[in-house]
Amino acid sequence: MDATGSAAPHAVPHPVFCTIVPPHVLDKLARSDDPALSGPARRTLEADSARRTRRALTTTLGAPAASDAPTGRPARTIHDCGHRTALPGRKVRSEGDEPGTDATVNRAYIGLGATFELLLSAYGRDSLDGAGLPLVASVHYDREYGNAFWDGEQMVFGDGDGEIFLDFTLPVDVIAHELAHGLTQYTANLSYYGQPGALNESVSDVFGSLVKQYTLDQTATDADWLIGAGLLAPRVTGVALRSMKEPGSAYDDDVLGKDPQPGSMDDYVRTGRDNGGVHINSGIPNRAFCLLATQLGGKSWERAGQIWFDVLTGGDLEVDADFTDFARLTVAAAGARYGDGTAEHEAVVKAWAEVGVPTA
Repeated sequence: MDATGSAAPHAVPHPVFCTIVPPHVLDKLARSDDPALSGPARRTLEADSARRTRRALTTTLGAPAASDAPTGRPARTIHDCGHRTALPGRKVRSEGDEPGTDATVNRAYIGLGATFELLLSAYGRDSLDGAGLPLVASVHYDREYGNAFWDGEQMVFGDGDGEIFLDFTLPVDVIAHELAHGLTQYTANLSYYGQPGALNESVSDVFGSLVKQYTLDQTATDADWLIGAGLLAPRVTGVALRSMKEPGSAYDDDVLGKDPQPGSMDDYVRTGRDNGGVHINSGIPNRAFCLLATQLGGKSWERAGQIWFDVLTGGDLEVDADFTDFARLTVAAAGARYGDGTAEHEAVVKAWAEVGVPTA
């Protein structure tokens, strides 16, 4: 790892298309008899499929080059797609501009800034790439688009359909989750299938939750550990997209079905869908992190988050790492930073044991 916290040279960035709403949720909605639900879901799936294919065809180009932005200062730009799909859309706010009348634009700007601030203040990292990468976002993407995504270069937010999903800039952890895919892209570069993909998703949930807790100045005990709280419309029986504290409990709805996330390896889901269940099995490392943070107490980004950040940026996490690989590296990272046998070291071992992932 270099002085900026960047990954070792072997991690050549390969951008992937990562969404906040899992395909299985949209698939369920697309089969609804209610056209107000199925129509937007089908259009969202079609738009996602097109973007995913486009990203797969262009990954050989690599990630955008590091910028010449001033170190230690964000460089944010927000665009308005005007409910079209051409990216990035019309530029509506640049770094330092005063807030306008569009609340979605303002929330996106603030969310990008909050993520930048956590990375810099807690871990000394200058943006996603460690070298001041500009943070670009587009809002009002497509019509009734029910998702948000990182496409390897920028953030994109839909307005939701108003029936199931509200505006995707409402939860700051959704913004931070997608940006964290960029952080992973520029560091460990975890592949997006099976357990490495579930780790990729989990890392985004972890840092999404950390940004939310940092913004609200919460302790691990105070935090709700929900991802996407406030995103679901009032008609939905649920509180969020995912729960890190209790995977599988975020929603239980007539239309969406029941949250399928497992909280331990005993319930690991083997599937070929969703890139091998990346949004489903991420519940296991999510719960491990929550257990660690609550066991240690205090601010989650300080010790628990530092351990995860050390592993992500340390250069030893391979692109195809599974849960056991990641868990062992967190134990080693806790020992290296805090000492073997310390409370931090023992808490990491205990957290992984509780979710059934071996560390020895």
